[in-house]
Amino acid sequence: MTARDRAEATNHVLKIAKEQDIGFIKLWFTDILGFLKSLTITLKELEGAMQSGSGFDGSSIQGFARIDESDMVVLPDPYTFQILTRHSEKHQSVARMFCDIYWPGGKQFEGDPRYILKKTLKKAMDMGYTFHVGPELEYFYFQSPETPEFLDQLGYFDSAPADTATDLRRETISILEQIGIGVESSHHEGAPSQHEIDLRYADALTMADNVMTARLVIKQVAQQHGIYATFMPKPVAGVNGTGMHVNMSLFKGSSNSFFDKKEPHHLSKIAKHFAAGLLKHAPAITSITNQWVNSYKRLLPNYEAPVYITWARKNRADLIRIPECQPGRENSTRIEFRSPDPACNPYLAFSALLAAGLEGIEKGYDPPPPLGRNVFEMTEQERQEEGINALPRSLYEAIELTASSELVKKTLGPYLFNVFIENKKVEWDRFCSQVTDYELKQCLAIL
Repeated sequence: MTARDRAEATNHVLKIAKEQDIGFIKLWFTDILGFLKSLTITLKELEGAMQSGSGFDGSSIQGFARIDESDMVVLPDPYTFQILTRHSEKHQSVARMFCDIYWPGGKQFEGDPRYILKKTLKKAMDMGYTFHVGPELEYFYFQSPETPEFLDQLGYFDSAPADTATDLRRETISILEQIGIGVESSHHEGAPSQHEIDLRYADALTMADNVMTARLVIKQVAQQHGIYATFMPKPVAGVNGTGMHVNMSLFKGSSNSFFDKKEPHHLSKIAKHFAAGLLKHAPAITSITNQWVNSYKRLLPNYEAPVYITWARKNRADLIRIPECQPGRENSTRIEFRSPDPACNPYLAFSALLAAGLEGIEKGYDPPPPLGRNVFEMTEQERQEEGINALPRSLYEAIELTASSELVKKTLGPYLFNVFIENKKVEWDRFCSQVTDYELKQCLAIL
């Protein structure tokens, strides 16, 4: 945005904030691991914060800075201003804005995930594209955060006359719509007490902000009703894990670059190159799209999660699925990348996915023929003969692949790249030092 655009947007925010009696403004940003952070200011401080930012102690934020480099500044993005709660007899209205992180001297902080996504989107823009995404957020409702006790025993698309979770979803969607986040659909997912809310397509930066907001709203609504909502990828053994399938497309103006009516199934060469880039770099970006130790308990055969690096037009067992193009809805042509989970940092995940796809376009990568059968029904020998590789099977394996990726390092930048790898290695080391219930049950009585 230009200085003039920002000034006009800032004046508009100040005007609305005064008219709507906004008492408090939450300045939101994320750390490297994707946790939402908040700094609250009053209306009196808003104008100064929007002009020169608000200072905070960056040493307290995971991965943001060393102790001797702790001073940071959050600068609100006026285009993200949104009223969260309206004025009542007891409380003034509350609004929020997402922020970008700067050093005190005005230099953009290279460890800010939002900045990384902006930088990657700038590359797409220089190539003539805008990047649109539509994530499908899956999650569980449990009785409490202490034990994963289901609310129901329903399955995929099931409904019940007295379904507490349906009411929770309905209230959640109502709030999301009120604060400007479009919801395309929602439903019960395949596992007991598992649910899905699909956010309406938007540009990737807006969507990353929306994902952060939606995760908070889903949790807060559940908490207000004495229920716990979690985005943990695999909280219960033996049932499906929780994913965040990401639907993606590139646009030039109002035209979807993934659509070509002359190509088979109307999938353009640009789309195929993009898919090929994703397939090539899928192993290296998995630690970003699936960043937790627990993420790899979900990426197992027979639990509706991808394990092998394949693509197909219909089969939901593959890493990439190409949904059918509906007549008259050419702009809905898209690529669905199915491995990410909703506990990832959406800014970094969208950056990695876009960077991989753009390299496929730049270098003209061609994908292999789409798989015509269920990859899980093939033997290991058949997969080897077809040249089908697998996603990383553990966080450690994923970290090692990411650490050797020039694409990921270039996309994240040296600072964030190194800190992210360091954080993930610490997580893996801590996990390896634990003695699990499984080990005690299997070994204590016999060894």
